[in-house]
Amino acid sequence: MKTLLYGGRVIDPANRVDSVLNVLMEDGKIARVSPEDMEADRRMDVTGRVVCPGFIDVHVHEDPVEENGRIYADPDRSVFSCMLRMGVTTVIGGNCGSNVWDPAGYLDLADRDGTYVNVAMLAGHEYFRLRAGAADPYAPAADGQLRSVAEGIAQALDRGCAGTSFGIRYTPGMDTRELLAAASPLRGTGKVAACHLRDDAAAFFGALEEFAGAMADLGVPAQISHIGSMAGFGQMERALSMVDAYRLGGADIFCDCYPYEAFSTGLGSATYDDGWMDRYGCGYDAVEMCEGKYKGRRCTEETFREIRRDMPECRTVCYVMRPDQVALALAHPAVMLASDATMHRGQGHPRAAGTFPRLFAEYVRTGRLTLYDAVAKMTSLPAARFRLPGKGSLAVGADADVTVFDPARIKDNATFARPILAPEGIDYVFIGGELAAQNCRIAAPPLGRSVRL
Repeated sequence: MKTLLYGGRVIDPANRVDSVLNVLMEDGKIARVSPEDMEADRRMDVTGRVVCPGFIDVHVHEDPVEENGRIYADPDRSVFSCMLRMGVTTVIGGNCGSNVWDPAGYLDLADRDGTYVNVAMLAGHEYFRLRAGAADPYAPAADGQLRSVAEGIAQALDRGCAGTSFGIRYTPGMDTRELLAAASPLRGTGKVAACHLRDDAAAFFGALEEFAGAMADLGVPAQISHIGSMAGFGQMERALSMVDAYRLGGADIFCDCYPYEAFSTGLGSATYDDGWMDRYGCGYDAVEMCEGKYKGRRCTEETFREIRRDMPECRTVCYVMRPDQVALALAHPAVMLASDATMHRGQGHPRAAGTFPRLFAEYVRTGRLTLYDAVAKMTSLPAARFRLPGKGSLAVGADADVTVFDPARIKDNATFARPILAPEGIDYVFIGGELAAQNCRIAAPPLGRSVRL
């Protein structure tokens, strides 16, 4: 079927386009883009709307695999359904070193059953570390275990994974030897190593040098994950200058960031090891529980210790980042938008349901970013960075993944109390030329499939 979107403002930074044009989709591809009218089976008037490539989220924590062997697909509460409702058509899962399932096998499940969005996967270092028997995150891996990790990652890359991820913060026993061994299968592939660095705040700079230096030595592209929650405490200007210096020195390095001033992680993670309050200059009450019997309440010393002991997987949000620091990151040309979305059956951080529309509402309409630059940060920049085939462009022959929104109305609604509320102002989302979502509601069975490199 031929579908024509006519009268819209086409913004396609990959091709330096910002013009009123008509877009014809056919057989899952962009068939023609023209100021002229075209014949179509379905004609959709999008006058006054922006028509752009489907948004791409490069930092997602994918939905779990159920006991029945299918990817969790609740149309309201899953990560992927939240993504689709806010205009995202492609995600990259397996971040921070973690996978919920064998990452290449996860791609197979996506192809077998479909997902609400297209899914690329990173091979998580921690996943393969655990599979190799290195169960203590505070201890270094043995030589045999390192060989097993490297072999597992190499196989995942051969089966189409988009790169490797590290969560050095969560595996503090990892040393440079282990980092180099695990990243070595990426050499010569052009695929990316993404990393949640070892440390943040005042210790960010040494952590950046550790990872960026190792990737530069290997000649591997480096992605610094959620820089807002790593250097958003007064370090951002110097942090971005360091990134610029690496780039000018020949390193291939980019960053991503979400537009919120609170991060989210499990209460049992190494982030909350002794010394965390000194690092962030806060007290226990900076932490809010997202689930369990204290859901919606700020921590006291007593509840913090109780839940960290008895329910370490409890999702939390920690209100410690500075808004001006996050804004500095999002304005930088080497920083793309990403949500760091993670959900535990509908519980978590509102970034999973609000990140992309929030950038327009809080940054574009307030004059901190141009509309064109905001679209670039969520389409062409991530597609080029991860070399996603057919994505991030409306050029003829590209995949017909398209998002149509009202720039005057698009905004997030999700809150920390209600983290999965759908946004508004997004008229249509197409995946492969098929209408996947309309008015921020899912409009079809899962249309997404794997994206393999």
